[in-house]
Amino acid sequence: MRRPGPALRVALLGVTAALTGFALFAGWLGFHGYAYGQARDRATAHATGMVVEDDLGDTGDIRVRWKDGTGREHVQRFEIYDTDRYTKGRRFPVAYDPDAKDPRGFPGDPEETAAEDDLFVPILLAGVTAALLCAVWARRGLRFWWAARRPPRPMTATVHCGARPASPRMVSETLWLRLTESGVSDRPAVWQRIMWHPVLDELNGPVEVSAHHGAGSRRAVVVRLSDGTRLVPLGRRRHVAPRRVLLDEYAVVRTALTDSFIPVDTATLSARPWWWPGARMAAFGLVAGATAGALFIGESLVAAVGLALCAAALLAALWTLSAPRP
Repeated sequence: MRRPGPALRVALLGVTAALTGFALFAGWLGFHGYAYGQARDRATAHATGMVVEDDLGDTGDIRVRWKDGTGREHVQRFEIYDTDRYTKGRRFPVAYDPDAKDPRGFPGDPEETAAEDDLFVPILLAGVTAALLCAVWARRGLRFWWAARRPPRPMTATVHCGARPASPRMVSETLWLRLTESGVSDRPAVWQRIMWHPVLDELNGPVEVSAHHGAGSRRAVVVRLSDGTRLVPLGRRRHVAPRRVLLDEYAVVRTALTDSFIPVDTATLSARPWWWPGARMAAFGLVAGATAGALFIGESLVAAVGLALCAAALLAALWTLSAPRP
């Protein structure tokens, strides 16, 4: 069985990261949302509490003092929508489970579903995001398939490496082909961004290629090298060099890295799996998401873990979309 090429492996990793991250995120929040709904259904007893604090946090939560059927007093924070109605000193209806030893209060007003919505609405948003990420890969695949079916034209290609200033190196490097008509010098060059392929490391200087693209000035170009390798295009072809990108010949960049003052341990780099930078991005997302959840959302394990899962999957998926070079 033929192994998938580097572009397909990156695409499969990106789709897997998006779908797996969404499944874990939805499973985590869905489990707690289901448990919340079950607990609220058992809250058949009712009490009237007093709002002792309002406008808490960025969402305008309230803190309510209420007593259960045994006379035990509780002070609890509630998420609400109607912040104008439930202000300090106002009464607030509370529902609770009369059989629980330490009952948890729920808003007695059936319209106040903010806490439950905070568990289920993010699942919908994460699903839309995962679908969009997968749709990007589907569009890239269809564009590659369609362009590769067009008649070829002989052209001369030079590989260039681009870098965006003030951007992390892991996601800022891009690869571009500068394409010119073979034997024609008076026509402007065409620029096409491509995904990395290991055969690019063996190219030095201009090479003769076959370019496949449809009619129209915005169609992507699929370049076929002399050995039959087809390079996957990203975005449309351009008739001017990309702006805000520092370009240099790819062969020159590789030579500069090899001959740099600080030596590059190529043996160590080659021993690492190609997906290693993506795993680092996912690990960074886990830590950053958990930290952000603890600092900005409050002492909520549900929110911290959910945000960590979301950030890890999103950063890994975005890393694959950047067409990384291992």
